[in-house]
Amino acid sequence: MRKFNRRQVCKALAFAPLTARLAMAQKPDKERTFRLRYIVASSMFGRMKLSQILPEIRKTGARFIDIWPEGHANQREQIEEMGYQQFAAMLKQHSVKLGILTRYDLGPFNLKDEIKVTKKLDGSMVICGSRGPGNLKGDALKAAVKKFIDKTKPQVDVAEQAGITIGIENHSNSLIRSPDSMRWFAELKTSGNIGIALAPYHLTQEPELISRLITDLDKSLVHFYAWQYGMGCHKKLPKEQELLQMPGRGELDFVPILSALKKINYSRWTEVFMHPVPRGIPIRKTAEQVTAEINRSRLYLEACLKKS
Repeated sequence: MRKFNRRQVCKALAFAPLTARLAMAQKPDKERTFRLRYIVASSMFGRMKLSQILPEIRKTGARFIDIWPEGHANQREQIEEMGYQQFAAMLKQHSVKLGILTRYDLGPFNLKDEIKVTKKLDGSMVICGSRGPGNLKGDALKAAVKKFIDKTKPQVDVAEQAGITIGIENHSNSLIRSPDSMRWFAELKTSGNIGIALAPYHLTQEPELISRLITDLDKSLVHFYAWQYGMGCHKKLPKEQELLQMPGRGELDFVPILSALKKINYSRWTEVFMHPVPRGIPIRKTAEQVTAEINRSRLYLEACLKKS
């Protein structure tokens, strides 16, 4: 048996912590602890003032905010009214950062100015829909997706220069809405600065289908809405039925979905989400109640993550 003197033992002990750190650093990504990175949509608070919303963001386990405009909220308009400098000061005051500017109103071909604003405010993403037609299949769908990608190139060029990502949500009645359309989009696009903002709400409520789509999209998945169909978001319903869109309240099992996110080592944002009826109202009456509702779903997602 090899014997070690005192100097050799001390030297080995001194290097042990470094060796452990190096071993951890060399672990494959899939073996490291997978965590969800949360962001909060301002639309969850309806048309409340940013001064009411920003103090709530860190309470939800998030550090980033997704700003929505009129139609669903009005915080984007509030920013213009107060000025970028004051908004930046408010973010700093509450230790919150801008993550996303959501602009469905602008559409995918008119984002250049908003990309520049996002950059100016230290955000990193702009989200919109793809618009129609939404009923194509087969070769016609593939051709339309290719045409859409070509048409977005001027916006993508600006996004690349600014270091901003464009997220395209799979909204209903839009070109990029079905699993096939999203797979074609992921295959045909040539830039890493545009990708899919995936909303399970707009898909068949089958965990296996959604999970398979997530693994197929892989790095083309740039945003994930933790949002299910429940009983829909277009008819006025009793609040408890409306809230079935939220993770943990409706029937959709998020365990396989989070397993898929873990499998692709998804590192972008997860947004606990729903739409109230009518649009523009908060999902609960007070800011504190909105925060509590988001946290209810976040705790459910964390429990699912442990099972995944």
